[in-house]
Amino acid sequence: MANNARTRPLSPATRLNWLLDAAVFLGAVIAALSGIYFLYFVGGYQGGRNPTYGITLLFARETWDLLHTWAGVVMVAAVALHLAIHLNWIGMMGRKVMATLRGKSGMSKGARVNVLVDLAIAISFLLAAVSGIYFLFDVRSGWQVISAAPLFLWSRTTWDLIHTWSGVTLIVAAIVHLAIHWGWVTKVTTKMWRSMRNRTDCPVSTTA
Repeated sequence: MANNARTRPLSPATRLNWLLDAAVFLGAVIAALSGIYFLYFVGGYQGGRNPTYGITLLFARETWDLLHTWAGVVMVAAVALHLAIHLNWIGMMGRKVMATLRGKSGMSKGARVNVLVDLAIAISFLLAAVSGIYFLFDVRSGWQVISAAPLFLWSRTTWDLIHTWSGVTLIVAAIVHLAIHWGWVTKVTTKMWRSMRNRTDCPVSTTA
């Protein structure tokens, strides 16, 4: 029985969750690495106080920009689909949180921590996504930024700060989230790899 439970195939819902989580994780890693690049290798022009001008780290600056942009797009699409699939769970947890705040029911300490981490991820992701969309439309640079009025709500500098610190918060919260669910991640990932390996090792049957 124990061996059967261990080799039980994954359900389609679990496979879809894993694939979405993998897409979010891959996009997050690329977006985080490219974001760290932009923190240390700021843009600008040759000469003056710009010692990092012209330095290439693995890729050109334009390539890092494309990686950051499209990794963010992949994350937004995967998270949107993830939310759509888990609307019932989100509604249930929302009702539990409201009931807990009213003192009508209790949540375990682990559940509370999980909800707080998920809330931090949701808020920071939303801020990072909205500010990222802003930069897709605001392509001004240099003197254009200094002399021009804000394109939407706040100045480009404020949007840059929102994007940077929401991204930092998102990275920290995502690491905590990954640590909390590490057991599920390792178990399902192992089963996924075994399933894919079994498919590739399975001989193709031929009929005469």
